[in-house]
Amino acid sequence: MKTRFIFTCILILLVSSACAPQATPQPVVNTEIPAPTATTAAIVENPIVLGDISDDPAEVIEGAQPVADYLASQLKDYGITSGQVRVASSIEEMTELLRSGEVDLYFDSTYPATLISDETGAQIILRRWKFGVEKYNAVIFASKDSGITSVDQLAGHIVVMDAPYSTSGYLLPAVHLMENGLMLSGKKDYNQPVASDEVGFVFSYDDENTLQWVLNGFASAGVVDDYRFDVAFPADVTANLVVLARTETTPRQIVIASPTLDQPLVEAIKTALIGMDESETGQVALESFLTTKFDEFPEGIDVAIKRMREMMEIVQSIQLPE
Repeated sequence: MKTRFIFTCILILLVSSACAPQATPQPVVNTEIPAPTATTAAIVENPIVLGDISDDPAEVIEGAQPVADYLASQLKDYGITSGQVRVASSIEEMTELLRSGEVDLYFDSTYPATLISDETGAQIILRRWKFGVEKYNAVIFASKDSGITSVDQLAGHIVVMDAPYSTSGYLLPAVHLMENGLMLSGKKDYNQPVASDEVGFVFSYDDENTLQWVLNGFASAGVVDDYRFDVAFPADVTANLVVLARTETTPRQIVIASPTLDQPLVEAIKTALIGMDESETGQVALESFLTTKFDEFPEGIDVAIKRMREMMEIVQSIQLPE
C-alpha cells in the first residue's frame, strides 16, 4: 500500500512538471568592445608637375604628359603618386609657380630658363635635346630683293625678331649685332622711322610672321633659329633669302628644378631623365615630347651658363619697344 502511494506521488510530480510553462531562453549579450576592422589608409596625392609656357595648353599637355607619367613611375620610392602638366600663360606666371613649388620642373631655351632660375633660385640640372639637337643658333636673313648682303648694311633698317624672352629670336641675334658695332632700338611696329645710325627691331611673336614680313618687304631682315630656317622653311622659300649671319650656339634647351625640391629627389629626377632613352617606354615618351634625350652639360653647368649670363648683361642696355 505504501509503495503504491509513493509511485502515485511520483507520477503526479512528473505530469505537473511536463505541463508547466517553459522559460524563454535569453540571448547572450556580448559586452566586449569589438576590435576595429582594418581600413585602407587614405592616399595622399603627391604629383610630379612639369611646367611650360604656351597659349595652346592642350597641345603642350598632349606632348608632355607621357614624360610626366614616366617620371612618376620612376619616382614612387620618393612618394610621387602621379604626373601632371601645368601650363602658364607668361614667364611671370611660371616664375611664381616654380617659386611656390606648384611646378617642379620647367623646360625652355637657355635665356628664359636662366632668367627664371636667377629670379627664383631654381636649379639648372640638365640639357634637353629638343628636335634631336643639343645646341642651336640664330640665323639673320634678308630677302634677296632687298640688296642687303651683310649685317653691316642693317643700320637704318628694321629687323624682325620673335619675342623679348626668346633665345634665338632675340638674345642671340641682338648680341651678335651689338658685338658687330651696331646699336639697336626697339620699335612698336615696322612703320616707325629708324635713324641712320641704329638698327630698329620689332617683335612678330611668330616665325611665320617674321618670314612673311621680310618676304613682303615690311622689314629688311628677320631672325629665326637654324632648325626653322634650314629644315622647317620650304626650300623654294629659302631660295629667295640670303643669310646675313649665323650666331654663336647655345644649348637647345635646359631643365630647371623648383627650389622647393629636396636634393635627393632632384638627383633621382636627373637619373630618371638621363635614362629615358635606354628603355622602350622612355623612348615613346621622349618622342611625344619631341626630344631625343636628356644629358649632363659636358663642360659643366657653370661653364655652360657663364656665357649666357654675359649675353644677358649685354642686352640689358637695349631699348625695348614701349
